[in-house]
Formats: sequence, C-alpha cells, structure tokens
Amino acid sequence: MAERSTIDRPAVAASLLAEGSARSQIPSFIVMDVMRAALAHESAGRSVMHMEVGQPGTAAPKAARAAVARALEQDTLGYTMALGCKPLRDRIARHYSEWYGVQINPERVIITTGSSAAFVLAFLGVFDVGDAVALPSPGYPCYRHILSTLGQRPVTIQTGPATGWMPAADHVAGAARQDGIKGLLIASPANPTGTMLEEGRLAELVGACRQESIWLISDEIYHGLTYTRAAETALAHSNEVIVINSFSKYFSMTGWRVGWMVVPEALVRVLERLAQNLYISPPAVAQAAALGAFDGMDELEANRRVYAQNRALLLDELPKAGFESFAPADGAFYLYCDVSSMTNDSHAFARAMLEETGVATTPGIDFDAERGHRFIRFSYGGTREDMAEAAQRLKRWSDQRRQA
Repeated sequence: MAERSTIDRPAVAASLLAEGSARSQIPSFIVMDVMRAALAHESAGRSVMHMEVGQPGTAAPKAARAAVARALEQDTLGYTMALGCKPLRDRIARHYSEWYGVQINPERVIITTGSSAAFVLAFLGVFDVGDAVALPSPGYPCYRHILSTLGQRPVTIQTGPATGWMPAADHVAGAARQDGIKGLLIASPANPTGTMLEEGRLAELVGACRQESIWLISDEIYHGLTYTRAAETALAHSNEVIVINSFSKYFSMTGWRVGWMVVPEALVRVLERLAQNLYISPPAVAQAAALGAFDGMDELEANRRVYAQNRALLLDELPKAGFESFAPADGAFYLYCDVSSMTNDSHAFARAMLEETGVATTPGIDFDAERGHRFIRFSYGGTREDMAEAAQRLKRWSDQRRQA
C-alpha cells in the first residue's frame, strides 16, 4: 500500500491564496485605505469632511447626464472599437485645437477605462520587463505600483523647492547614465503637490528625452484646473510623446472611469492589440457621457471657480491651525503641507486627525516613501461650505493640542 501523504493540502492552498503572487506584493494605495476608514466613520453616524481623495465634490455635468439618458433610450450600448468610439475620439482631437492650438489626427486618440488603463497600456506598449522608468517624488503612487506589478523598475527623481517640485532636464540625463532609464513620466499640474512646470521647462524635458532616446509620458489629468496660468501640453513640443488624460478631474467624472491617450501614429496599432485583449473596449455608456461633457463647459468652469475659492480660503485659514508651509498651489486641487513642526509620522497624524476631528486627509508617505512622513496632502475639491467647516475643525483641534 502506498504511503499516505502527510501534506495538509487545504492548508497549503489557503496559504497560497492568502499570499497571492509575487507581483501582487505591492503597497496599498493609502488614500483608498483612508477613504475606507472615513466611510466607516460616516457609517457610524459621524460627520466627515473629505479632503483625502482627489476627486471633485460635484456630479458629472448636466450635459453628460443628458447624453447618457439619450443613449439609454436610443442605443444598444454594446462593445465599441477597442480604441473607443469615433465621435469621442474626433471630439478630443478638436479639444486640443480649442485649448492648446495643437492639431492632432483623431486616429492617434485612444479611449481608455480611466487614466489607470492608459498607464497600463503605455507601460506595456513601450517598456519591457526589467526596464527602468523615472518618476518624480513626491508623485502619484500608482505610477510606481503599476510599473512594479508589470515587472518594470521605477526610479524616483527627488524633487523639492529648489526645482519647483518638478524634475529638471539634468535629472533626465543623470538617470539615463546611472539607471539606464527607458522613460520619464511627468505630471503638470502634479499630484500631490499641485505644482506646475515653469515656462520653458516642459520643452527642455521633451528635448532631454529626445537627446537620451527615452520615452516621455505626460500625465495631463489636471489640465483645466489651474489658477494663475494655463497648463501646457507636451504635444505642443513633439508628436513622439505619450499624453494621458481623463474625464475624472476637470470634467468631474471620476466614477465613470473614462480616460484617453494621445500617442504617436506608430504606437496606435501596438496599443490597439493590447487594448483588445486586456479590455475589449471602454464602457460604452461612459463614452456617451464623456462626449456629452464637452457641452457642459460653463458648468465645469463654475466648478473650477469654486476650487479657486476653496484654495484661497484654505491658504488663508490653515496657517491659523498651524499648517503653514505649502508647496506652490499652482493647479489641481491639492495643498501639500510640511507638518514636520507638528509630527514626524504623517500616517499616525492623519489617523488622529480623522479620529479626533472628522477631517480626512492623506499622509505624504503615499507619495514619497523617504520624506513623506513629514507631509500631509489636503484635497480641496469639495464644496466651499465643507472646506470652511474643515478649516474650523482643524483650528479647534490645534488649539486643543496646544493646551494639552
């Protein structure tokens, strides 16, 4: 008789399921963990001021919702082409002419399931396993997490006040020599800092990437949300760049999950094959909403004026609560605050803030593993009333902490 195995197979299977694959072992997206905690507080009946998640407090524009109502009545809303529906691709191409004076072929526009899918497609389309890609730090954490999941190697470029919290051309040359980078990803306005590239610096970065024969990927998701000057698209300087944008931020459509890319003509078929296999097509109903959103610009500009008011209010009120040192708040809807005078553990600080005030914010370690323990990100995409209430709560909290 064969000897019976002593392996506890159910226990082994459970262990494997609990651990997941090696490539799944990436850090969490902390802001989503904070949002979960904030929603738990709300479910328990507490009032929460949401300054953690980078999203508008407004719904999709009325024109977008009206377009969806028409589509539900008149369309089958089946699969579209993997690259997206032609009317939306045409309209986005027109958008570049209207906003930037840049003419692009609509065939270069690719509609994606949010900008997240665009990053996946871009990273798969131009980088191989093991390739190094330079990213600014602080920066949006999902850039490096997606790269790591795909077997690629994020290389961080430390930014700060000396460089306007943005990479510079000499950073690109240095990373090319030292790390052999195959690409650079930039965002202007940036998350979490809200800073923008100074005039002329985007052209310098495009030139540096061309000189080093590396890809430039420009995340332009916060375009339209600027307060002193308009943002500049990388497409104004080259057709050989990858531009990523979304209807989430300016267009106030985070949950609709619809974004886009503009890519060189040589990449269109490459990314179409990937999109066909990974996603089949972007959601048809979200594309209908996105097309309609272009008819809601007056409403969207009114939203932007609210963000501008929120920005001004917080820059005035938060210093009264001890939050005094911010990165330049050029665009997006973020204030990136140095809280080292109050804590050396931004994660614990943000958790205490939520518990004791009901104000939810994001600790800087989500964006910068080395220096983020000194920083907090405030998102001011909510209503003016909520931002004013949040500032008052933080002032009271600051007073209580000083008296304790």
